[in-house]
Amino acid sequence: MTTIADVAQAAGVSISTVSYVMSGKRTISQETRERVERAMADLSYSPQASARSLASRSTSVLGLQAPIRAGVDVHVVMQIVAGALKEARAHHHDILLLTSDDAAGVERAARAGMVDGVLILDVETSDPRVGALAELSIPAVLIGLPDAADDLVCVDFDFEAAGRLAAQRLAERGHQSVALLGAPPQVQARHTSYSDRLMRGFLAASEAAGLTARALPCPSGPGATEVVDAVLAESPDTTALFVHNEAALPFIAARLMGAADTGPVEILALSPAELALHVPGVSDVIDLPAETLGARGARALLDAIGGTRGPGAELIAPRFADPTG
Repeated sequence: MTTIADVAQAAGVSISTVSYVMSGKRTISQETRERVERAMADLSYSPQASARSLASRSTSVLGLQAPIRAGVDVHVVMQIVAGALKEARAHHHDILLLTSDDAAGVERAARAGMVDGVLILDVETSDPRVGALAELSIPAVLIGLPDAADDLVCVDFDFEAAGRLAAQRLAERGHQSVALLGAPPQVQARHTSYSDRLMRGFLAASEAAGLTARALPCPSGPGATEVVDAVLAESPDTTALFVHNEAALPFIAARLMGAADTGPVEILALSPAELALHVPGVSDVIDLPAETLGARGARALLDAIGGTRGPGAELIAPRFADPTG
């Protein structure tokens, strides 16, 4: 029996494109539409009634894949989820949480008709889910920016620009030797997209500004102080730390405040503002608007479901938080 995958292969397009041609759910070029229709005719493909009615079928449910992996900051993830929930509710949609960490869980939800589309969190630079997501019969939106995602919608904070912004601020303040204390080792080992991009932006901008800069993984919790000690032991001329690790930040700040064994060390944080602005010893905060990010992702998914959003990346520009609130 001829399947939709056979049609896609014959037409040289993805399964989702064939589905969109049948459903009318997304604008498809006339040339591509004709190629798909010709393949369907050549293969005598007769889609089932459920596939024919895809455009009108709606569960009013969005899937959200939020795997809780080692090193993930659950508090920030929940802020992203909260933003998505509020946006979905405003458009009369519910959210179905998918806790799997691979494409199979998303594919099962799509095949069962459980959701109209899916949001994907914890995206890696070379994410193994990307190829499968492009083939889904429902729209997918990534909260993250992997490589090779040209056929997908991506929404994220611009971590690379945030790294550049931090380096520029530290250079303006006269620092010469600085360090980025980033995500936990497990997160960096997975090459999670945000961690790779933040490091790339910070190190490139530091070099351009003539700074001596290092980037190190940092465990969450009290173990962060050991990384601080190691940095200062190896580079005692370090005068500023750029910290992107919400759970480690209070311990880093406490280690440095009033320490007799170190000179003054400035702390610049990348964090949701409400988590970092009141940590003693933190001089500046680049706000990570996690709830806004979740809302933007949900809105992009709703637009993709409605056929008004095509592939591409939307990045939220970084800004310094207002300390007055």
